[in-house]
Amino acid sequence: MLDGSHVSKGDQTRALALSTIAFTVCFAVWTIFSIIGVAIKKELGLSEFEFGLLVATPILTGSLTRLILGVWTEKYGGKIVFSLQMILTGLATWALTLAHTYVMYLIAALGIGLAGGSFIIGVAYVSRWYGPGKQGTALGIFGAGNVGAAVTKFLAPFVMVAYGWQGVAQVWAVGIALMGVIFFFLAKDDPMLVERRKTGVKAPSLREQFAPLRNLQVWRFSLYYFFVFGAFVALALWMPHYLIDVYGVDVKTAGMSAAAFSLSASLFRAYGGHLSDRFGARSVMYWTFGFSLIFLFMLSYPPTEYVIQGKDGPIHFSTEMGRWPFVVTLFCLGFFMSLGKAAVYKHIPVYYPKHVGAVGGLVGMIGGLGGFILPILFGALLDLTGIYTSCFALLFILVAIALVWMHMSIRQMERAAIGKTLDELPGLPEMQPIHIPGKTVMTTHTLDDWRPEDKAFWDEKGRKIARRNLWLSIPALLLAFSVWMVWSMVVARLPAIGFDFTPGQLFWLAALPGLSGATLRIFYSFMVPIFGGRLWTTLSTASLLLPAIGIGYSVQNPETPYLIFMVLALLCGLGGGNFASSMANIAYFFPKAEKGNALALNAGLGNLGVSVMQFLVPIVITMGVFGAMGGEAQTTAEGAQLWMQNAGFVWVPFIIVATIAAWLGMNDIADAKASFRDQAVIFTRFHNWIMCILYTGTFGSFIGYSAGFPLLTKLMFPEVNALQYVFLGPLVGALSRAATGWVSDKFGGGRVTFWVFLGMIVAVFGVITFLPTDGTGGSFAGFFACFMALFFLTGVGNASTFQMIPAIMGREIPRLMPNLDAPAIRKQAERESAAIIAFTSAIAAYGAFFIPKAYGTSIAMTGAPFMALWGFLGFYAICVVLTWVYYTRPGGLLHDLERGRIAAKPAQA
Repeated sequence: MLDGSHVSKGDQTRALALSTIAFTVCFAVWTIFSIIGVAIKKELGLSEFEFGLLVATPILTGSLTRLILGVWTEKYGGKIVFSLQMILTGLATWALTLAHTYVMYLIAALGIGLAGGSFIIGVAYVSRWYGPGKQGTALGIFGAGNVGAAVTKFLAPFVMVAYGWQGVAQVWAVGIALMGVIFFFLAKDDPMLVERRKTGVKAPSLREQFAPLRNLQVWRFSLYYFFVFGAFVALALWMPHYLIDVYGVDVKTAGMSAAAFSLSASLFRAYGGHLSDRFGARSVMYWTFGFSLIFLFMLSYPPTEYVIQGKDGPIHFSTEMGRWPFVVTLFCLGFFMSLGKAAVYKHIPVYYPKHVGAVGGLVGMIGGLGGFILPILFGALLDLTGIYTSCFALLFILVAIALVWMHMSIRQMERAAIGKTLDELPGLPEMQPIHIPGKTVMTTHTLDDWRPEDKAFWDEKGRKIARRNLWLSIPALLLAFSVWMVWSMVVARLPAIGFDFTPGQLFWLAALPGLSGATLRIFYSFMVPIFGGRLWTTLSTASLLLPAIGIGYSVQNPETPYLIFMVLALLCGLGGGNFASSMANIAYFFPKAEKGNALALNAGLGNLGVSVMQFLVPIVITMGVFGAMGGEAQTTAEGAQLWMQNAGFVWVPFIIVATIAAWLGMNDIADAKASFRDQAVIFTRFHNWIMCILYTGTFGSFIGYSAGFPLLTKLMFPEVNALQYVFLGPLVGALSRAATGWVSDKFGGGRVTFWVFLGMIVAVFGVITFLPTDGTGGSFAGFFACFMALFFLTGVGNASTFQMIPAIMGREIPRLMPNLDAPAIRKQAERESAAIIAFTSAIAAYGAFFIPKAYGTSIAMTGAPFMALWGFLGFYAICVVLTWVYYTRPGGLLHDLERGRIAAKPAQA
C-alpha cells in the first residue's frame, strides 16, 4: 500500500494543485445553470418543475458517470481521463448556445454534466500521491474545489448582464477546455500507475473493483454523501431562485448571497479533512449531522402568524427569518456540510485502499444524484404545498434518517467488539457506584434462555410466556390495522361534510396509507432483531396516536388544506408497518409445530382490526361520544349531524392501554437479536422474491380490497348504503385466516395456495360480471357475494403462504449452508423465515396502495373499474403458474414434503 514516503513533496504539490484548480473549473461549469437557468426559465416560460428538471439534468450526468469514470481512472490513470473529460465538457457547454428548444437545452445539459464526474477522477488520482495519515487533508483541499459554485455565482451574473447568458456559456466553455489541455501537459501519471506499468501487473478487473459494492457500509456512506454533497449541489442550484422569489432581490444580489453558502460549503472542506485526520471521521460526521439538524429546523420553519387568546384579549405575533439571518444560517449549514464531505471521503481510502475508484465512484454517484433528485423534489414540493421552506423540511428528515442509521451502526460495532463488557454495566449510569456484576441484577424483560423446541422447557414455562406475548401482540396489531384502514371510511364521508375533493383526490387519499404502510414495513421488517420485540411493539403502537389524534382535529374544519389530509393519510401508514414487526416478533416465540397456528392467530385477529374499524366507525360518528371534549358535530347536506372526529378519537384510549400493556407484559428474546447485515442475506434468496409475489396476491389483495371496497361500492352502487355492509369483507378475510391455518398444516401450504389463486380468478370474473355497465344493469347481491368469496380466499391464502415460508427455508438452508450443524441450521432457518415473513408482508402491503389507485386510474381513463379488475385477474393467473412451477408440481420444492413421501426433520427445519 502507498505510504507517500517515496513520492517527492514537489510531485505531491503539483498533483494536488492541478487537480484542485481543475476541479474548481469543472464545478463552476457544472453549476452554470444556477445563474443562466434563471434567464432561460424566463425566456422559455418554464414551470417550477421544468426549471428544476433543467437545473438538475447536468447533475444527473455528473452523478451517473462518476462510477465508470472512477473505474477508468483506476485503470488508465487520472491524467488522461481528467483531460479528456474537461475537453468534452467544454464542447458540450459551447453547444448549449446553439439550442433553441427546451428538449435541446436538456440534451446539452446532459453533456455539461460530464463536469460533475471530475470529482471522482480527482479523488482516485490525488489519493494515490499521499499516505493514509495525510489523505484526509489532501482530499479535503482537493474537495475545496467545490468553491467553483461560488465562482459561478460571483462572476456569472456580471458576465450575463454584459453579454447575456450565451456569453457566460461561451466563456465557461473555453475555460474548461483550456484547463483540460493544461492538465494534460503539466500533470504526471500517479505513482501506482507508473509502478504497475513497470512491473507489468494488469489493472484490476471490473469484477474486482466492484466487489466491495456489495457491502452495506458502502451504501451507508452513500447516504451520508447524498446529504453533505447532494444537498449542497441542490441548494447551490436552488438558492438564487429561492432568494429572488422569497426576498425579492435581483439576480446579482441573489447570486452573491447564495455564493456565501457555496463558499462555506466548499472552502472549509480542507479544514474538514484536517479535523478528520486529527479527531476521526466518525466524530466529524456526528458534528455535521447534529448541527445540520439544528440549522435545517430553523430554515424549515415558514413565516407564521400566531394568535393567542390572552386574559386581556387576543395576542398577535409572527415569526419570519429575514434575508441576512437566512444567509448567516445558510453559511453555518454550509460550514458543517463541508466538514461532512471531507469526513465521508476520509473513510473510503482507509476502508477500501485498493478500490477508491469504484467505492468512491459509487458514493460520489449517489451523492451527485442527490443534486439531481433534490431540486426536482424541491420544485414538486413547492408546487404541491406552496411553502418555500418545504425544501429545508425535506432535508431535515433526510439528515435525521442518516444520523439514526449511523448511530445504530456504530452501536452495533461497539457491541460486537465489547459486548460482554457492556452487558456487565448497570442499566442506569447513576447505579454504577452500587452495582456489583453478578449480584445486583436489575429486573429485565429479556429472555436469555429461550428453547421453544425443547419439549420440557416449552411445557414448563415456554408456552405460558409465548402465549402471553401473543395475546398482548394481537390487540396492538388489531389497533394498528384499525388506524391504518380508518382512512378508507373517513374518505368516503368527507364530501358529505363539506370537503370539496374530486374522486381522483379521494382515491389518492384512500391509497396513500397503503403506500406509506407498505414502505414502512420494509424498515419494520428488520427492527425487532435490532431493537427487541418489546421495545419496538411499544414504540410502534404509541406512534398510532399521531394519525388518530390528527384525524380527530382535521376533519372538523372544511377549510383544512388537502396537503394536511395527505400527511395524515401517510401517517396512517404507521399502522400498516406494524404488521411486519409483529409477525417477525411472534415467529421467534413458538416452536415449529405451533408457529403456523400462532402466526395465523396473530395475523388473522390482527387483520380483524379492519372489520372492527368498519363496523365501529359508522356507529361512533353518529353520536357525541366524547361530549364537549370531542368538538362540535358537522352537518351534512341532508341536514344530518356527524361527529367525524370520533373516527380518530375513538382509538386513542385503546392505543394508550395497549402501549402500556406491551411495555409491562412483553419480552425480548436475547437469541433473536441480529443486525441488519445478518438479516439481509434474505435478499440473496431466490424464494424470498417468489413468496413476495405470492403473498402480494393474497394479503395484498386482502388489504387492497379492504381499502378500496367502501369507495368502489359507493361509486358503483350509489343507491346502496355501502357503509352498512363493507365491514363484512375484512371480517370474513380475517376470520378465515385465523380459522384455516389447520388446512395448510394438513394438506400443505403450497397446494392450498394453488387452489386459492384458482378460486380468486373465478371470484374476480364474477365481480366483473355483476358490475353495472355505463351506470345500468349489474347486481349488488352478486357483486357482494363474489367479493365475500374473494375476501374468504385471501384469508385462506394468507395463512397458507406463511405456512410455506418455514417449510421452504427448512429445505433450502441445508442445501445453501451444508457446513452448519443441525442446531445452527434450525436457528438460521428460523431467522431467515422470520425475516422473509416480515419482508414479504412489506412488499404485499403495497396492494393497499395499488388496488385503490388502480380503481381510480381505471375509472379516470375508461369511466369504469373493469380495466383494473382484469389486471388483477391476470396477476392471479401468474401466481397460479409460479406456485405450480416452483412448489407443487412433481419435482417442485414442496411436492414431496406435502405429499408425505419424506418427513421433515425438526433439526433441519
